[in-house]
Amino acid sequence: MNSAILITYDREDAINEAKGLCDAAGYQVVHTITAKNMQKRKYGISGGVLEKLEELSDKLRPDVIVFDEILKPSQNYNIASVLRREVLDREALILEIFESRASSAESKLQVKLAQLRYEMTRAKEKVRLSNMGEQPGFMGIGKFEVDVYYNDIKHRMQTVRSKLEKAGKQRELHRQGRKRMGFKIISLAGYTSSGKTTLFNKMTGEAKPESQELFTTLSTTTRRVTINQEPFLISDTVGFISKLPAYMIDAFKSTLEELKYTDVIIIVIDISDSVLELKKKFSSCMRTLSELEIKGEKMIYALNKSDLIQVEEINRKIELLNLTENNNCISVSAKTGNNIKQLKKLIRKIIDSDNPRKSKMNSLGGDATFGN
Repeated sequence: MNSAILITYDREDAINEAKGLCDAAGYQVVHTITAKNMQKRKYGISGGVLEKLEELSDKLRPDVIVFDEILKPSQNYNIASVLRREVLDREALILEIFESRASSAESKLQVKLAQLRYEMTRAKEKVRLSNMGEQPGFMGIGKFEVDVYYNDIKHRMQTVRSKLEKAGKQRELHRQGRKRMGFKIISLAGYTSSGKTTLFNKMTGEAKPESQELFTTLSTTTRRVTINQEPFLISDTVGFISKLPAYMIDAFKSTLEELKYTDVIIIVIDISDSVLELKKKFSSCMRTLSELEIKGEKMIYALNKSDLIQVEEINRKIELLNLTENNNCISVSAKTGNNIKQLKKLIRKIIDSDNPRKSKMNSLGGDATFGN
């Protein structure tokens, strides 16, 4: 495992998430430096923090410096020039994780598109620095003319986009096929590492790899689940994360847009998180879903890992998230199976509310029984 010195914000939630990202990317954090401000003009950090970083870098000799914020190319160049080491900002780190996690052909294309978008935003600045004769190896660029370099990236992006469009059309055909067969679709969404895959496995009897690492799931997996002796399809989707740039969300649009066509979305929330982390993650999820124009009435809020905390604390956190009046909020434990049957009942209630005739038939038939 390669070593890294991490620079992140002086907050517990930021430190924990940044370390999780480093771990997921295969970097062992040998030292963490915290800063209150990471958006200063020249280096992102203050001169004092940079001096401390230089001293530690010479002493510990890490493979990379991880900067837990988005750096401009000039800032990256300035830091790397002082330290003479590779500097990865938050975006580059997430892209490395995406690349290592991508398994399906479509997710590999989505990652490639995101990488090219990242490269394009930095292309002109890289060429400018190169033309000035300031071309350290870590900038990763030969002596290209700016238009040749820029157009090469544009051309490669067009190729990837056309392949993704074909994959999107294939998805549309699958959706139409499922609709013709009368299948209702349930999707799991939520912040990365909230327990979506564990809940997916509990509901379907699957054995998808589960992990505390971030971004275990990058491509959508769909399986069958039975509720009241009726088959439904349930999908596990890529996890959300804070400060994920718009172009990364855009790159995964073909996967995320499946949420638009789903009948019920289960928002999986790690209710055992600290209040600070909980609020940050919840707002990040809801912002992403809002950008995707997802309707609130088909959402269920599954408060996962409820086995780890007391009922009083769960109720307090529900209040903090303004979900007290929400009837589609339920505490569950994907690990122990607690309230999974009640969750299925809630799914059925939402689906039946879209089908009044079926809802009436169910009410005539008395209480429903639910499969595991």
